[in-house]
Amino acid sequence: MVSESLAERVGWIGVDWGSSRLRAWALDAHDDVLASGGSDRGMLSLAPDDYESALLKVIGDWLPGRGQLDVLVCGMAGSRQGWREAAYLPVPTRLDALARGAVSPPCEDSRLRVRLLPGLCQTTAGHFDVMRGEETQLAGLVASEPEATGLVCLPGTHAKWARLEQGAVTHFTTFLTGELYALLARQSVLRHSVDQAQGENDLANPGGREAFVAAVRESLAEPGRYSARLFGLRAADLLDADLPPGRSRATRLAARLSGLTIGLELAGLALSDPGKAPEGPITLIGDAALCDRYALALEAAGHASRCLDGERAVLAGLALGYRAQTHRTLTHPPLAE
Repeated sequence: MVSESLAERVGWIGVDWGSSRLRAWALDAHDDVLASGGSDRGMLSLAPDDYESALLKVIGDWLPGRGQLDVLVCGMAGSRQGWREAAYLPVPTRLDALARGAVSPPCEDSRLRVRLLPGLCQTTAGHFDVMRGEETQLAGLVASEPEATGLVCLPGTHAKWARLEQGAVTHFTTFLTGELYALLARQSVLRHSVDQAQGENDLANPGGREAFVAAVRESLAEPGRYSARLFGLRAADLLDADLPPGRSRATRLAARLSGLTIGLELAGLALSDPGKAPEGPITLIGDAALCDRYALALEAAGHASRCLDGERAVLAGLALGYRAQTHRTLTHPPLAE
């Protein structure tokens, strides 16, 4: 049970509500985290009428005995299938203005004042794309770098690449890379060859790092041969006497599959084209291990990068939105230290 003294110190609550999980943070008047919690009650497991009770199970002990507390939510709770739809904002969109598109769902508990942040959409030149949740991490970058300009990648199941200009998103593209890897590793013929629990260990495995880098470069050089190289991976498992035995073999082949797939993503960005070349290092935001994987792939492609923590970014983005709603001005510490 959270103590009453802590509940009295809570100034507002930030929530990141995804498809499979929700994460919540109790923050004080200076946006410092006092407590955190979460559950596996994501959007996919909830009907609109379930959201308030699911939220209260996580944050109920942080609420005051009287009065209202602001709860700012990003992510899938604001989707069409969520608590209440917060319509996508079309790009270009300034990231410090996301709160203008926030909506309030109905709440029975009078202590709750909930606002759902919108996502972003793109419809220009027949290029249809959406993001919901990642825009708040991008806003976290802008919180510490208001005029942020350059290319930003948010690796994940659906990797997002966004171009920022003076603190605004002007264009973005989504790649199905993480989901594609999972489908190939678990449901294709390759499931007999690769380590399906692939993670950072495949790059630590002897030969895994080299296999990953080589595969990235192969996809960059000849992206049209991606499918052929996938089957070649299976054939190598059957025929290549130089591969190590046992689990090390599967792990090394997993590193190769990862490299081929991320390399295909980088090839699709055409970063070597003069008009698309990044200005300065590419910013990676997200899970540390996944960002390190992308940093290695970018290095193999000849590009510098920097990595920012995903949780810190979403908290900074939520704080930026909360300040915009309450017209507070606080200097947020930089994400990169």
